[in-house]
Formats: sequence, C-alpha cells, structure tokens
Amino acid sequence: MHIRWSITSRSIWALTAAPVLAVASLAAFSVGPAAAHVSMARPAAVRAVVPNKFSEMDCNGWSKKFKSVSPTFRMRCVDPRGKIKSAQSPWVVGGKSYSSRGRFIDNGHYVGHDEPSVKFISSAAASGNTMTYFMKMPVDPAVPANNAGTVIDYGELSPAPWFGLPLCDPKSYPQNACKPDSDKNIGLNVSKAAGSAFMELQFYPPGFAPFADDVSCSATFWCAAMTIDSLESQFNFVNINNNCAEPVNFAFLQTNGVPTGPPSPQLTNFHTFTPNAHTLHIHSGDVLRVSITDPKSGFTTTVRDLTTGRTGTMTASAHNGFMNTNFKNCAGTPHTFHAEYNTASKNNQVPWAALEGGVLMQQETGHSEVCGSLANSDPETAFGVVDSHVFDTCVGGSEGGSTDPTTGEGPCNANTGVCQNATTEGTTGPIACPSNNFASGQLCEFADGACMPQGTRPVTLNGVATTETSPVNFCQAGRFQNGDLDFDGIPYQVGKWPNGSRSNPTSFRYAGPFTKAGKTYPKIQFETDVAGSEFLCNIFTGLNCDAPPLAAAFYPYWTLTNRQGIGGLFRRHACVWNFGDTIPGITTNNFGKDSQYGVSDIAQFGGTIITPKPIANPEVTANCPSLTNPFRTK
Repeated sequence: MHIRWSITSRSIWALTAAPVLAVASLAAFSVGPAAAHVSMARPAAVRAVVPNKFSEMDCNGWSKKFKSVSPTFRMRCVDPRGKIKSAQSPWVVGGKSYSSRGRFIDNGHYVGHDEPSVKFISSAAASGNTMTYFMKMPVDPAVPANNAGTVIDYGELSPAPWFGLPLCDPKSYPQNACKPDSDKNIGLNVSKAAGSAFMELQFYPPGFAPFADDVSCSATFWCAAMTIDSLESQFNFVNINNNCAEPVNFAFLQTNGVPTGPPSPQLTNFHTFTPNAHTLHIHSGDVLRVSITDPKSGFTTTVRDLTTGRTGTMTASAHNGFMNTNFKNCAGTPHTFHAEYNTASKNNQVPWAALEGGVLMQQETGHSEVCGSLANSDPETAFGVVDSHVFDTCVGGSEGGSTDPTTGEGPCNANTGVCQNATTEGTTGPIACPSNNFASGQLCEFADGACMPQGTRPVTLNGVATTETSPVNFCQAGRFQNGDLDFDGIPYQVGKWPNGSRSNPTSFRYAGPFTKAGKTYPKIQFETDVAGSEFLCNIFTGLNCDAPPLAAAFYPYWTLTNRQGIGGLFRRHACVWNFGDTIPGITTNNFGKDSQYGVSDIAQFGGTIITPKPIANPEVTANCPSLTNPFRTK
C-alpha cells in the first residue's frame, strides 16, 4: 500500500510524472522574478507541470476542473478574506450573494474557518523566520468517548492545532516579487504587497483514521504535516483562477525527511496523504521541541519528540517536490520556499488571509458533531477512496433546536445542490437558512456530513481493502460547507474543552516561541476569524461579530498557568499556555475568557476579531518569570 521513492527518482518524477509545458510558452504570464528567491541551482530548462485531474489545486475542494484527492482536506485550509470595498470595486466576487459582504467565495461556496490564535510580535532579527516552541501533547480520557458527548477525545475538539508563518511566493496573491527573510516586503493588503503564501505546521489527533478519508493518521498516535497555501489571483482578487483558487503543498513530517508522496498541488496523489514507516509518530502526553528555520536548502520544520527521542522533519524545497502555481493556467514550477520576513513585526502578514498572522499559535475548531445515530447514507467514492458507510445527517447528540430536537441538516443532492433542513446562526441557536442550495454562497450548514459511524468498518483506499476507525458517531460538517455554521457542535458546547474533568482531554501546554537568540517575543495579540463564519456578523460595522458566536453556548479561549510546567524544562512557577476552558486549581490567568479576542477589525477585515493593540506578552510579565530556550546553543 505504501511506496518509497528515492531522492534521485523524485527529482526526475517532479518534472516528468505529468504532462509539461515548456517555460517559453509560459513566459508571457510571468508576473514576478521566476523563483528569484530560490538559492539552490536549477537546470536551465525547467519545465512547468500541468496538474493531474485529481490533485490539490484547490484546497477547499470546489474547483470545477480539478478534483480533490482528499475529500476531507478543506477543514485544514487557510481562510482568505474578501475583496476590498471601494467605489470602483464593489464587494462582489462572481456575483455570489455573500461575497457582497466581503467574505471569500470559492465557486459559489463560502470557505471560512474558526481559528482562535495567539499572534507573537517581535522586532528581533530573524524572529520572523527562526523560532522554537515547546509543547506537551494532550491526553484523552481513560474511558472511551461516547455518543452522548459526556466523554470527549481531543479529535472531537480540533482536527488540526497548528503553528503558522508567512512564506514568500511570487506566484501567489497579489503576484508581486518577494524577497525572502526581508522586512522590505509589504504584508498589508495593498497593491504593492509581496507575493505571499501561508504555512501551517499542523498536528493531527488520533482516533479517526485513516487520514486519506478522515482526520487522523492513526487510531492511537498523533502525526504532523507542513501545509503551504497560496492564492491564485492578482490584487483585490482580480482575475482569480477559480480552477485553482487556493492550491496547497502538503507533506508529513518524516524521520528521513522524504515526503510520502508528491507534495505539490499539481501532483498530489493518494500516497501524499498516507503515512508510511518513516512518518513521525507522536504519542499523547509526549513533550516536543518544535523548530522552524529557513536555511538555504529551503524553509524547514522539525519536531523533536523529547519523550521518545524521535525526530521528524520536512523541507519545502524543489528537491523534495514542492511547487508554486501559475495563476493563469494552474501549471506548477518546482520551487524552494523561504520565509517572507526578517522580523515578527505587527504588519508582517499574509495580505490575502483573514487571520492577521504573523507568527501564530492556533487551534482549528468547529468541525465536529457527535450523534446518537446517523441518517441519509451518502457513500464516498472520491479518488482512491471507496467508503460505503458514510452519511449526511446527525441525529440526536449535538443536534437540537426549537423545531426539531433530534434530526440535523441534510441530505443534499450533489447534482442539483438542493439540501434539506439547512440551518444557520440565530440569536440564541440554529435557525433556518435563507437558501436550500449549497452552491448559494450563504453562510449555512447545509448538511452535517461527512458522517462516520462509531467503531470499525471496511473501506477501500487506493484499491486496497483496509479498516477505518471512529470512536464515536462523528460528523465533520465539511462536505457541503466548511464547518459547523449553526454553532451547535461539540466545540461550541459548555463543558467539553479541557477543564480538569476526567471526562475531557487534558489541555495542550505551550511555551514560547523563542527567537534564534533564545528570547521570548515581547508582545502578543489574541485573534480569531470565527466572525467571518457568523451569518449575523456585519463585517462593515462589526455588529454581531462576536466570540462566542450568538448561536454558540461556549467558545474556547487561551489561558496561562504557573502550576504545571512542561516536562521539567523550565524553572518552578514558569508560565505556560493552555487552551480550552478554565481549569480549577491550575489556571492562573484567563484574560477575561472570550473578551481576550477584542473587537472586529472593520478597517482590515471585519470577520477577524483581534486585540486592538499589541499587549505585553503575559507569559513573561507580571507574576510570570522570564523564560529562555533551554536548548539554545551559544
């Protein structure tokens, strides 16, 4: 089922495994220096790669020309913002209704995310390209999770906690040159902004496996991957190529540094999303050192498991098969990525992204409903995946509401777009959606699926019969929209996040980030882009742009504690970050709970709620002693 490909064969494969176009035929479309930032030598006759029909040319999975290899991947994408409003450029993308509110629409589908984050700010040299975090992984309850939602595993709360950073990509929005590791790049959303990509180092919880058809690498261990999202348009989303709006490079972190399959958007295949014997296995409760660096060989992420001694790494290089994308025709060119900025200054951002990152620590959420039972069979027959035990509708459990307390959203007719029981955000809970068509662009939950039944079941992956696992009846709320847009799922319920209960997982513990010199970042901002997914949020005025959303009973938040530590790495009473809920006897600062996120930033994108001004980093101020990287080499 697994394949191995050598460095030599991989280099040949990157240029020959798909139809190619001569560079000369693409010269007219060049909008910036052709990989001017690539430090490694390349042959003069580099050719561009035409995408495979099944690939990852649109992370959100809505391209009408190219189909996604992984049908569940859209929950792991970057959230773009919409057009800038002006007299000459109204809030319209393709004439779809909700783009008139400044949100991004991908082929008629809203693609927003819910990403509560901490943004770290520093003017220190290399703070924008070289950093180290320490973290202790959460531990699930000793008793199994259940469909009543009274025992919760971490995979029900977040499919992908991650660290983020801007990278240079001159072939990404707004199609301008980008000088690596330089503060000369403009990061705000203006016409002269540098071409920019968004890197996420994502961690995937155990339980819901395999990854190609769900959210986990394994039923028992965590894994990690580097993703790099670009946006294929010119400034203000002019001439966006809807065939490849948001291409993504993807590769697991590997003990040998070799991707499991082609990482590029053009050539992604089933093996790309299938862990192999070299994929880094991370166990619950392990202590990790996470290093982000930018050597000449390419942007690199490395995770050292201090508990087991294992190390996984990935370098985003042309040599490893990474590519960037021509916005005119979606063709790929082998490309070595590098960090975009020298420092982590406040305005060093990705100009097209909803989140105002930056050096980010984040928890993706809003993709989980747990159900008493499942209804409306809708088998999955995507590229490489045949799963006949998939459903569209959650019954009981997370589902409720004044009109029907037992049956959720869906099914949807994939041919007509018509859905049953579609809902959206109301002032106190779910209400009916104003449209029953999942291609309307409305911010609605059209179906709960894909829904996976509790237990084990047979599936066929890339022609091989295997077993899929799910600890509960689990709906991802991502098949016909991206996320739980009526906010009634597990992550938006009281008492589900880490709060000290033995029925809930323990919290992540984070320390850092630390700069190259081993120092902490002096300032932070809290932020979340959940408001962009709120039906009632007016992003022009900030009205009803809230955390928690009006329909949610709860919204998770960041806290600090000086009563835990991380594996003895830091001195007594050192403060470390937690995420989720207040933990009695542990939490020492909860920053006003959800009020930490601040207000809607209507000047930049009203769907983002952010602390109005940077504040002193609370991890090393007030009652928290200073910290230094315990592994820093002088």
